[in-house]
Amino acid sequence: RYCYHVAGAVGIMMARIMGVHPDAGETLDRACDLGLAFQMANIARDIVEDAEADRCYLPQKWLEEMGWQQGEHALPENRFRLASLMPRLIALMEKHEAAAKLGARQLRFRQRWAVLSAARIYGAIGRKVLNRGQLAWDTRTRVSAPEKTWHMVAAFFEAVRNRPPPPAEPITWSRHDFKPLAGW
Repeated sequence: RYCYHVAGAVGIMMARIMGVHPDAGETLDRACDLGLAFQMANIARDIVEDAEADRCYLPQKWLEEMGWQQGEHALPENRFRLASLMPRLIALMEKHEAAAKLGARQLRFRQRWAVLSAARIYGAIGRKVLNRGQLAWDTRTRVSAPEKTWHMVAAFFEAVRNRPPPPAEPITWSRHDFKPLAGW
């Protein structure tokens, strides 16, 4: 729900700005997925920085499974175990990233290219965090200018082809699943 409110809703808003009709539910759902994927990449990259500001965006359940109290997850002695949570977070990010690419099919070419470029760049951030393991938070994980250029070129050809593969698992969610519960 947090990711929906800070980024999924922004994805929906951007789709509307790009001209997606309010009744285009599937496309708006996938725009929400793009925002969710972006935010999960940010969470993965900024875990230690966030902890230093007394913030934590990992699910409480995950922290409890590790036996950590609030803030303990980012301590240097816990970085190896923290890295063990990243496959779970990045898999979730990739699930939403793949779903978002399906929604991009409905956009005009330039918009599709921009969305696919951003999806590739943010996805690269998440995958770099995963690949860096316990060292992921020693320095800020970045995508260099040449890497961004490469992702933009690759996204251009993805946008031209416009046949994204379906996610590994079926999409069984919509943006409505992430809205606040009644009474909140």
